[in-house]
Amino acid sequence: MNSPEPVKNRPDLVKDKLELAAKSEAERVKLSKQDPEPSLAVRLGQIGFLGWMIITPCLLALLLGRKLDAIFASGITFSAASLMLGVAMGFWFAWRWMHKQ
Repeated sequence: MNSPEPVKNRPDLVKDKLELAAKSEAERVKLSKQDPEPSLAVRLGQIGFLGWMIITPCLLALLLGRKLDAIFASGITFSAASLMLGVAMGFWFAWRWMHKQ
């Protein structure tokens, strides 16, 4: 059985691989100049917005649950259920927003 010839012994393959690597690096540099990485301040702003996007539905749902518990004198039944619903909604909103970015 003939074993394949090592790449080191084939200068034409080495040249092709090197040329391909150089072209792909040039393409990456070109794309990075067209769409630069956001700054640290932008990233921190996105993290803060994401946090509020999760917390706001939680707090609003908890407020609604507390009102319902006060009306029906049901202890924490509505508060707990609405808090879980608020958390689920918050994470869903955050997931949708992150996939749009």
